[in-house]
Amino acid sequence: MDLIWLIPLLPGLGALVNGVVGVRYFSKRAAGLVANATMAAALLLALYAFWQLLALPAEGREHTVRVLSWIPAMPLALSNGAIGSFSIPWGFRLDPLSGMMILVVTGIGFLIHVYSVGYMHGETKGAYARYFSYLNLFVFFMLMLVLGDNFIVMFVGWEGVGLCSYLLIGYWYEKKSASDAGKKAFIVNRIGDWGFILGMFLIFSTFGTLDFRAVADAAGAMPVESAAFGTLSLITLLLFIGATGKSAQIPLYVWLPDAMEGPTPVSALIHAATMVTAGVYMVGRNAVLFGHAPMTMEVVAVVGVATAFVAATIGLVQNDIKRVLAYSTVSQLGFMFLAMGVGAYAAGAFHLMTHAFFKALLFLCSGSVIHAMAGQQDMRHMGNLKKYMPVTYVTMLVGTLAIAGIPPLSGFFSKDEILYRTFLDNKVIWSVAVVTALMTAFYMYRLMSMTFFGSYRGPAWEHGGGHGHEPHGPSAAATGHGGGGHDSHGGHGAWHGPHESPKSMTIPLQILAVGAAVAGFVGIPAALGGGNAIEHFLEPSFVARAVEPAHTTAQATTAVPALSEAANAAESKGEAVSPGEHAVTPSSSGEGGLSAEHNAPGEAVHHISWAAEMGLMGLSVLVGIVGILTAYRFYVKAPEIAENLARRWSGAHRVLSNKYYVDEFYAATVVGGTIASANGLWTVDKRVVDGAVNGSGWLTVFSAWFSHLIDKYIVDGLVNLVGAVLEESSFLFRRFQTGLIQNYALVMLFGVFAFVSVYLIVR
Repeated sequence: MDLIWLIPLLPGLGALVNGVVGVRYFSKRAAGLVANATMAAALLLALYAFWQLLALPAEGREHTVRVLSWIPAMPLALSNGAIGSFSIPWGFRLDPLSGMMILVVTGIGFLIHVYSVGYMHGETKGAYARYFSYLNLFVFFMLMLVLGDNFIVMFVGWEGVGLCSYLLIGYWYEKKSASDAGKKAFIVNRIGDWGFILGMFLIFSTFGTLDFRAVADAAGAMPVESAAFGTLSLITLLLFIGATGKSAQIPLYVWLPDAMEGPTPVSALIHAATMVTAGVYMVGRNAVLFGHAPMTMEVVAVVGVATAFVAATIGLVQNDIKRVLAYSTVSQLGFMFLAMGVGAYAAGAFHLMTHAFFKALLFLCSGSVIHAMAGQQDMRHMGNLKKYMPVTYVTMLVGTLAIAGIPPLSGFFSKDEILYRTFLDNKVIWSVAVVTALMTAFYMYRLMSMTFFGSYRGPAWEHGGGHGHEPHGPSAAATGHGGGGHDSHGGHGAWHGPHESPKSMTIPLQILAVGAAVAGFVGIPAALGGGNAIEHFLEPSFVARAVEPAHTTAQATTAVPALSEAANAAESKGEAVSPGEHAVTPSSSGEGGLSAEHNAPGEAVHHISWAAEMGLMGLSVLVGIVGILTAYRFYVKAPEIAENLARRWSGAHRVLSNKYYVDEFYAATVVGGTIASANGLWTVDKRVVDGAVNGSGWLTVFSAWFSHLIDKYIVDGLVNLVGAVLEESSFLFRRFQTGLIQNYALVMLFGVFAFVSVYLIVR
């Protein structure tokens, strides 16, 4: 476990090698080998670290490694007037929650890397290496996010995966829709990050530390804010705003469906299995904080179920195979937040894990279909593909049944646990969640029906003997070979009809199908004879440890940073820190902690009878079966029913097809308002600011011109006038300057004569 820092470092090195050297010099084989080898090594290290974690006693499954001192200690004033010490170590923390996450990220990430080798084969050498560099870089930042032992390290990973999503969504940057989608994802995520940053500021201001364990322990000693909206409620609400951006919840979910413009393996890795679950992980990581803020928990639950419901209704009518899965992802993320909002943190994390398997499987299967159809993504132009793609069909069927909640597949156990805990907490929200589960089963089997059943509706192709396969319906003329699908990556050569994908793509599908089938067995509930092992395994990650009674809240605020100071020297050198070095006694309930069996400290979950629990479970299964059978009837047995319903309810169908016009509303208000305000500011800048500057310039020019006139015609004029007068008068005086003595004597004589005459007259 002391080498957990190598787990993110290895994919980071792969990204560096491919990004710096591979794009110029590597062959496709070499670039793929570097990326896959680093991922395989990271997966092996993650498995070894997880095995070591399991060997520890349940109450001591927490291991921290401080690699270096990132920001050295500096004095900083706290909100209560005390002086604290601000320092940020670059540390990694392995506990049950992060242990589960690193297995998900490295395991599914490795399979997607392998799948990408075949899927992206049509790219040029440089683009191929660039793709794998981005993919490795994403895994590096995602592992940094889940392993970080403090908010700052997590935030580095948080921003890093946002950057990588921008790069990967806009991977085909020459296509405007892809580059626009990348920018949209980047900007919307920045809105959520604003809340996350403010939340971190308030956490440090309140607790004097950003260390996860220290914050949880200090918060565990504080009273639950059930009567008033206090500091903890504000902190958790700001953190949740960050989570809504990253995990695509209302109102910041609009970026995720557009993110399907990226390659399908990107959709599987970033927008199904890992990045979009970062917000759920962050809420779970701060379970103690959220458990002490019941008002925020209600907000989380309501936003979660509303997002799940709205996204599911949109998914009912989408025809793009990847967009159906995109809205399905948004909906399933809503289920995860619903679990977190009702205090079922382990159930939410459990669904995160099972969802990673079956949703990555579904996305990769959709990629296999798109690959087989030469880029076509519209399900109306498919049909009967099970005849040509048996492996893809079977594996996608497993993923569909899993997400629909059909036992004994993984989705059944995790979704049923969420519905059960929601039923105990709020019957109204539970009712909405059940309806959402029904729609999930319907639109997912609608996808299967339109893609794999019925008659073939795609374009014709040339057989080896030159005989064309005749398509059914009008799609052939509209689509051509591949139909210009959004995910057409080129390089396939002449299209010879739908076909099964190569083994580099189908083997990962089969492995993920096994995971989607059996991953739920770690959470078999007690009602079915199990012990819900994953809940007990994850419980220590969601509780605070006891703080000594002598510490008041204010004392805890200033003392928290000191909890780990004794170990800082060892930690800064990369040495491990055991849980006991922080401070100590585990607590799973009461005021000092938050148990997985508690909605809030001290508030126990009400249990129901075995018969009632089995009834709820049966209802959950029945809902899934009804949704599947209805979709099969509407789109396979009697497709005219769906067409008639679409015509009869054309208004509702139009609203759902246009996604409630949310994008149009944002375009008219937020985007349009921003552009209008920018234009207004530009006008003010041009007319007022620049006008004032330009006016000052013109005034200066005019005053200089006027000053020039005064200088030229008045000042210089007076000087020149004096000179001219003197010059003109000099002609008269020169008459007297003849140079002849007799003339001068004569003048003198006249002078004497004049003088004497005046004298005599005056006298």
